[in-house]
Amino acid sequence: MPRVRPGQSAAFAEGRRLREAAETRRGRRRHGSGHGRRGPHSRSPWLFLIAVPVVAGGAGALVMTMAIISLVLLGVAIVAGSAPMLVAGTLAFVAVHRNRRHAALRRHSAAPPQPVRPAPRHDVVWGQARARFHGLRSQYAAFECDPMEVLRLPALADVSVPSTARFVDAFAEAQALDTDRFPPPQHAAAFVAAVDRAERAWQAAREAAQRIRLSGLSAAERGTVERVIKLLTTARDSDSDPERLAAYARARAELGKLDRAGVIHLPVSAGAALDAAARGALPA
Repeated sequence: MPRVRPGQSAAFAEGRRLREAAETRRGRRRHGSGHGRRGPHSRSPWLFLIAVPVVAGGAGALVMTMAIISLVLLGVAIVAGSAPMLVAGTLAFVAVHRNRRHAALRRHSAAPPQPVRPAPRHDVVWGQARARFHGLRSQYAAFECDPMEVLRLPALADVSVPSTARFVDAFAEAQALDTDRFPPPQHAAAFVAAVDRAERAWQAAREAAQRIRLSGLSAAERGTVERVIKLLTTARDSDSDPERLAAYARARAELGKLDRAGVIHLPVSAGAALDAAARGALPA
């Protein structure tokens, strides 16, 4: 082993001291990295995003990475800039909705309460039904007393026609329940229902008679009916008493034949009116 000269041992000692000092500094840096100091690899993530594409793909990858970073930064800026606007818009929407709700509540509370209509009294309903029934009875009586109407609508005087038979039955039921004074509630309700049925039956019977008219008669029978209608028209419009009385007399004779043959069912009141006209008692 070669001998170490005195100058060389001093150099070796200085070199050892420098190496130990360097190792001490490196140990301090390693221990200090966990207390907030940044190590050699603790760099900004943006620099990492730039460095990796450069190493991997060169300049093209660097351009793409920079574009991505620019878009990300732009999005962050837009979101950060529009956040106050979104908050302001939300607050405005809530305020408008609250104002509308309060206004609706005020209108509802300020609206006057609707009056409650009392249910109609039984005696009032009964009185109205009685008035309607008396009107129906007047219409029916006017028809039966008018020979001209009987000739124009013979089915309405013929109970063999189903619609006319239904009306006669409904009218008789209402007539039987009619009273001069307000009856017990159950009786009054039955009368009101009977009047409703009679009115509907009368309307249906008239419509059926208007459709039928003289269609159920033979040609000769229709000719006789039309001749009687002309006689009655002449008697009604004539200014001559002898002509008027003669027309009524001939019309009464023709109607008597039709009634006996069963062609026309002449009501008793219509026959009485013609008899009075033939004697000169019926006004023109």
